[in-house]
Amino acid sequence: MATFEQLLAWHELAQQLRVDSIRATTSAGSGHPTSSMSAADLMAVLLAKYLRYDFSNPHNPNNDHLVFSKGHAAPLLYAMYRAAGVIDDRELMSLRKFGSRLEGHPTPVLPWVEVATGSLGQGLPIAVGIALAGEYLDKLPYHTWVLLGDSEMAEGSIWEAFEHANHYKLANLIAIIDVNRLGQRGQTMLGWNTQVYCDRAKAFGWKAIEIDGHNLEEIDQAYSVAINNLDSPTVIVARTKKGKGVADLEDLGGWHGKALKPDDAKAAIAELGGVSEAPLKEARHITIQVEKPDLQLQTTATGQAQTLQLPVYQEGDSVATRKAYGDALKALGASRPDVVALDGEVSNSTYAEEFAKAFPDRYFEMYIAEQELVAAAVGLQVRQYKPFASTFAAFLSRAYDFVRMAAISRANIKLVGSHAGVSIGQDGPSQMALEDLAALRAVWSSTVLYPCDANQTTKLVAEMVDRDGVVYLRTTRESTPVLYEADEDFSIGGSKVIRSSDGDQAAVIAAGITVHEALKAYDRLKQEGIIIRIIDAYSVKPIDTATLHQAARDTAGKLVVVEDHWSEGGLGAAVLDAFVGIGTAPAYGELALNLVKLAVQDMPGSGTPEELLHAANIDADAIVKAVRSLVKQAAWMPTE
Repeated sequence: MATFEQLLAWHELAQQLRVDSIRATTSAGSGHPTSSMSAADLMAVLLAKYLRYDFSNPHNPNNDHLVFSKGHAAPLLYAMYRAAGVIDDRELMSLRKFGSRLEGHPTPVLPWVEVATGSLGQGLPIAVGIALAGEYLDKLPYHTWVLLGDSEMAEGSIWEAFEHANHYKLANLIAIIDVNRLGQRGQTMLGWNTQVYCDRAKAFGWKAIEIDGHNLEEIDQAYSVAINNLDSPTVIVARTKKGKGVADLEDLGGWHGKALKPDDAKAAIAELGGVSEAPLKEARHITIQVEKPDLQLQTTATGQAQTLQLPVYQEGDSVATRKAYGDALKALGASRPDVVALDGEVSNSTYAEEFAKAFPDRYFEMYIAEQELVAAAVGLQVRQYKPFASTFAAFLSRAYDFVRMAAISRANIKLVGSHAGVSIGQDGPSQMALEDLAALRAVWSSTVLYPCDANQTTKLVAEMVDRDGVVYLRTTRESTPVLYEADEDFSIGGSKVIRSSDGDQAAVIAAGITVHEALKAYDRLKQEGIIIRIIDAYSVKPIDTATLHQAARDTAGKLVVVEDHWSEGGLGAAVLDAFVGIGTAPAYGELALNLVKLAVQDMPGSGTPEELLHAANIDADAIVKAVRSLVKQAAWMPTE
């Protein structure tokens, strides 16, 4: 039971959080003060009594985790940081200004922000991953707290999170829904019908607590119940008012995302009991000594890395790269205790099941919920694990916003997409990822890999594990011949020149399945007296610019790119980008680039892989035809 003194202190802290939210957004001229004000009481009690966090050591494994799924309430979060004494008033007033760490929505440029939020519906799914780490890997008693807005409860990803949190019995996960009724353009779907939120949560197996989000005693009691609930995740459904504390703002539409003008801010701050003479300069100075974690335990999942022993495949054998991925992942699991795996209920096709069988304690089944699949990977890497998340490549597109936000989070995750391209055969276009290379190339600081054989795949999987950022591996459904010896090295950013001579008349650049088509074309063209260079561009991003430039010089610019992907944004685009200067044009002398792109142009149907590759004009026949055209064109080119 809170004392009168505690209640008074919490009230004053909440008012300071409101005042600071107004001050910062008014100074910025933009932001979300009213959305911050509705949750101020909820966060004041959390900060003052329940959060266990060592701000001097953000990487303390015993720290609680606080995720603002409601990322637009960033002013409130930053006001909490000022109240905790880790940013000063000058920095608070830099909100949204160029060069400031206090961006419009939280990002990990601040050491206490673990993941970027702002794209609604992502904080709770990511928190599931953090809670999974706490419950099953770290086995530490920290809690993961998540502040949600009621508008984002319409996102399907939120309910994927509710479902998975209960499935894994994540009692260390506490969600707080700020039900302030008003969204961006008016009332939310449910308004203040908090009972429905509770009923839905209970249907998913959560403990639901309905409170007045401005009643400090109810907030205190709810948090106490939540941290002592050891049976299930807990959701606190808090009825609040947007703009709480200021009569001209409280529960009024039209204020979403709008900063107050200086005169209005002055009056609002005075109403909140703050300084009114110079509202943007003067501030209250309540500082909270946030409790550090009681226990200083170490994670039980630590261990010594062992020597990596990758599987070995013999040249000439026929092995699907998806199978090699599964074998390599299992080998990594034996070598690295920090490697974990997740899959979207297709592990018997992606071959992530090899890891699941060997290391069930480090494998998480995410079922057919690709948004939660990627989000959980982001959450797990918060605790320094190395997550590999796999599914059919086509289905990763469903989680693309999570991948995009993972980059903003500076998250280190490994994504693996199998069954890509028309070469999957009879399943048809709904299963054919034909845009994945373009999508993943477009992600900031990403890495995109597309191996063509089993030994190459295993080496690249080993390269992925410590690669920063979003790393994507595209694997193939079909079994393909092993081309490389097991001791061959494959570096990210490299390529392999499989066939070359001093008299190459053209160069064919391929990756994955089309490397094998290029080799077939090589044999046929050689019989005609046409010698070509074949480049296996397994690293699509970053691409091996030097090798491409050399090929262009050696063949007078005659290049053919062939890929099992739409023509936009894939390997062909990556090759073209290698010849485009950024800032300054590259120097090629008088070289004229004569490049042919062979890619999927028309909507495919069902058929055998051979039929579909031929119909798409990306098989050996198409390569032979394209090279003949280039060579013939060069032969007829007039000379001076």
